[in-house]
Amino acid sequence: MSALPVAKKAEEAGRTAFAVLTAISFCHLLNDMMQSLLPAIYPMLKSSFGLDFVHVGLITFTYQLTASLLQPLVGLYTDHRPQPYSLATGMGFTLTGLILLSRAGSFPVLLLAAGMVGMGSAIFHPESSRVARMASGGRLGFAQAFFQVGGNTGSSLGPLLAAFIVLPFGRRSVQWFSIAALIAMVILFNVGRWYREHGIARIAPRAGGSGHAVAHTLSPRLVRRSLIVLMALVFSKYFYLASLTSYYTFFLIHKFGVSVQSSQIHLFILLGAVAAGTIIGGPVGDKVGRKYVIWCSILGVLPFTLVLPYANLFWTAVLSVVIGVILASAFSAILVYAQELVPGKVGMISGLFFGLAFGMGGIGAAVLGWMADKTGIEFVYKVCSFLPAMGLLTAFLPNIETAEQRRQRKALLSLGHSPEAGM
Repeated sequence: MSALPVAKKAEEAGRTAFAVLTAISFCHLLNDMMQSLLPAIYPMLKSSFGLDFVHVGLITFTYQLTASLLQPLVGLYTDHRPQPYSLATGMGFTLTGLILLSRAGSFPVLLLAAGMVGMGSAIFHPESSRVARMASGGRLGFAQAFFQVGGNTGSSLGPLLAAFIVLPFGRRSVQWFSIAALIAMVILFNVGRWYREHGIARIAPRAGGSGHAVAHTLSPRLVRRSLIVLMALVFSKYFYLASLTSYYTFFLIHKFGVSVQSSQIHLFILLGAVAAGTIIGGPVGDKVGRKYVIWCSILGVLPFTLVLPYANLFWTAVLSVVIGVILASAFSAILVYAQELVPGKVGMISGLFFGLAFGMGGIGAAVLGWMADKTGIEFVYKVCSFLPAMGLLTAFLPNIETAEQRRQRKALLSLGHSPEAGM
């Protein structure tokens, strides 16, 4: 076969893989946008159903229980039995949850709706993370970051759409978002077909479909210890991010007396910085190694978090952007590192860390809210400023790649080729 047809085939395959990656990221945007509608309309639900904060907490608990705890179980199951069309099925659960939410006439139905939305998330995240890895072309960090930035964007859009659509037109307007769920189902059905035709053939028994597993000789004990360290780092990252995303506006209003509108603008800038950090961290990890990104992202943000509680308004805005960019760059590196620690369990590891990240954000918001009521919002920021010091635990993470594997990876990336060129 001549070189020209081979090059053409590789180029077409590369376009196909990037199209799949774009599709899965866009569906992540739609998925997280629909999920974020639920907490955004809590005030409406509270007044409509006469709920107290205990009832609101039960809705959150039901949603988080299904969305967080079921993700690793779903991932573990699909590691052994790949389900190409489970992505579309998961979005079907979200669609059902939205319809129930818009038409619920009682509190138990609200809980059922929250559980269905959470179930959709539990199915979507592990398998879509696997597809992103399969479509990465060897650029694992970039693929995970590109996939995650879709979710970040969707999460920021949900409250905005709730404010401009659901609040003015009422709870029934939630069902309008079922159109987004239907669009996602169509896209994910086609992704599932690509997965079935290209992915399963590449999945050796118990391989989990990684296609890029880094062989290592670490002992099971060292792998377990490393996973615990990574979980601790996720805890520090998402607890601190919870202080920013959940209470940033209150902090600005309380300390500087800014208007609600001004605080929302600052929050929007912060969320933009988080999205930028997410997409930056993946490619950097591909080039310099995951462990270095984890070091710089978690521990490297510590000087800025320590200064933030004492800065004036201008420097608070600047520091918040710096913190958002640096801290958000860690997750894709942590996820890919964990997947390489446990090759063959891509779904389980993805579900575990996505579920942990989601759960830590929810628990962090609740704990920090309780602390803010007791001690004041400024004290919360002073306490949380020390959380990135947990980045020192990165010293206990082993180097997975050998020198030869690093050389090969850098050569591969510099040439723009990938071991999945025939995908």
